[in-house]
Amino acid sequence: MPRYFFHVRSIESSTDTEGDELTDEEAAWREATTFAADLQDMRSRFAPGQEWHLEVTDETGKSIFNICISAKDIR
Repeated sequence: MPRYFFHVRSIESSTDTEGDELTDEEAAWREATTFAADLQDMRSRFAPGQEWHLEVTDETGKSIFNICISAKDIR
């Protein structure tokens, strides 16, 4: 089964060194969107002018998906 890695890029970045074995890219996408949707603790640390990225890579290091959240003050 292929392994996918979920790397967070933001104020508190983290590199996934273990990854998750998932059936395919569709399963990796579901995992990524679930992870992004569950970011309840980000509210206290995320402010206008900041960005958050979740990069999903395969076991060769190839980028498969990138979910970005950007907060901009447009006043």
